[in-house]
Amino acid sequence: MGVIEEGAKKSGVLWLSLDRPRLAWHVWHDGAIYLVTGGGEQELPRLAEESEVQVTLRSKDNGARLITFEASVEVVDQATATEAVAALAKERLNAVDGAGLTARWAARSTVIRLTPREPAS
Repeated sequence: MGVIEEGAKKSGVLWLSLDRPRLAWHVWHDGAIYLVTGGGEQELPRLAEESEVQVTLRSKDNGARLITFEASVEVVDQATATEAVAALAKERLNAVDGAGLTARWAARSTVIRLTPREPAS
């Protein structure tokens, strides 16, 4: 998992294979990628309904593809995942409602955890 963790920590964006390739900002926390969708945040159609998704990380230095992998998709209970939500809020740039950001997410957005799958041996 070294390349995935390192790539996810160094770059604040990734690509998801959904209806089309979608760029998404995220944060690496506790062995997984967390992101927020909907409610005035990035729109990632049907991600919450998927069981897995293909993720591509690119090099922050030159934009070249670093790694592509499958990840399981899990909707996060924001009330119990407070550390992950706080990590996301810290990385959210240019939020119009910084002080009320997490309350807005709880009311209108979905936080998703993407857990990289181990490669087949």
